[in-house]
Amino acid sequence: MLKIIHMTVNGKETELAVDERESLLDTLRNRLGLTSVKKGCEVGECGACTVLVNGEAIDSCIYLSMWADGKSVMTVEGLKGPDGELSPIQRAFIEEAAVQCGFCTPGLIMTAVEIVGTGKKYSREELKKLIAGHLCRCTGYENILNAMERIVEETYKVCGEKA
Repeated sequence: MLKIIHMTVNGKETELAVDERESLLDTLRNRLGLTSVKKGCEVGECGACTVLVNGEAIDSCIYLSMWADGKSVMTVEGLKGPDGELSPIQRAFIEEAAVQCGFCTPGLIMTAVEIVGTGKKYSREELKKLIAGHLCRCTGYENILNAMERIVEETYKVCGEKA
C-alpha cells in the first residue's frame, strides 16, 4: 500500500509516495540518489546507513520511510557548505586520516554530527561507546576517534560549556 509522505531532506522539502514497507535507506539511496547512505547489514548492526532524523542518528535500514513523514532528514550530502566546501567534521576525518575504504565513513560522520550537536565534551572512552554501533574493517578506529576528539574539542572551545 502506498502512502504520500512529506519530509525535509537536506533542507529541501520532499513529497513522495512510498510503500509502507519501504526503508528510509532505500528511499534515500535508490529514489533520491543520496549515495552516501550505504546498504550494509540491513539489520541495524553496522551503522553504514546512519542518517539524522530530527537531529538524532538512526539506522535508516530499519527505519521505515513513512516514519519520516513530517520530519527532517539529513545525510552527508546535506553537510556541504554553500559553495560545496566540506564541513569541519568532514575535514577533521580527512586531516586525521580517519578514512580508508570509506564505506563506514558517512555513517560515522553523521553520528559525529549528532555528538557535536550536543555541545558536550566527551572523553575518548565515552566516544568509543557512542560509536559502538559502527563497524569499520579498515582503520582500527584510532584515527576515527582522533577525528571525533578533535572536532568535539574544537566545537567545545567555540561554543563553551553547556548545562
